[in-house]
Amino acid sequence: MKSKEVTQIEKATQKIQLVKGDFTPNEASDVIMSLINEKISFHKLQRLQIWEGNHKCQTHQLDGRIGELEKERETAHEFINSIRSMGKNLKIDGILEISVAQ
Repeated sequence: MKSKEVTQIEKATQKIQLVKGDFTPNEASDVIMSLINEKISFHKLQRLQIWEGNHKCQTHQLDGRIGELEKERETAHEFINSIRSMGKNLKIDGILEISVAQ
């Protein structure tokens, strides 16, 4: 028999179907670039808030994540352009999984 705490944690795990379907390259680009750009903006805002609290703070972790996302954005852009040149559409299945941090 499961404990009440384990059951509550299991219920706290959620999956959200954020994006699903077939998209033209332009539509796919809009959706993907918007998601990536929003996440980059989120990290830049976090970095600014940390810096405002302490001008000498280190933000290497956030800087690194921003750089990773910028590379992912470029990779996605190149991929979508290659599909666009083939005259094909793209299928996106983006599930956001949320769970309790350990």
